[in-house]
Amino acid sequence: MSGLNISQFKHLVVRPVVTQIGLGTDAAVNLLTGTALAESGLVWLAQICGPALGLFQMEPATHDDCWKTFLPGQPVLADALRRVAGRSTPDAGLMASNLAYACAMARVKYYRALPPLPAANDAAGLSAYHKQHYNTPLGAADAGRNVALFQQAINA
Repeated sequence: MSGLNISQFKHLVVRPVVTQIGLGTDAAVNLLTGTALAESGLVWLAQICGPALGLFQMEPATHDDCWKTFLPGQPVLADALRRVAGRSTPDAGLMASNLAYACAMARVKYYRALPPLPAANDAAGLSAYHKQHYNTPLGAADAGRNVALFQQAINA
């Protein structure tokens, strides 16, 4: 199966996007890069037999909840997201065609979590954080198995 180059994705999409929206740290970059690897393998733009969209495989309901319940209280962040999206009212479907917007929305999902991000070089910590705060306990991700993917993200 082919996909995007991890290093290019990390340095040409993830890092610039999180910097643009004002939420850029090395930990966030590695967490998001690892998340895309764990969720889609940097291959799938739409979930097979499911509603999730984009390389980060965010469900439209999660996207819409971010806009409905969180972003109204974060006007600067919301404006930054609109700039990334290139639209005043971004819809969930945009996550499949706009890599930057999908990345920004994944960062918002993590930003809503209360615990601080693990260290940028802690693959096990990043994988566990992904499982708990992005994939959720009900999701299919395996935090132990995905440590190797987060290590790839760190090394990229």
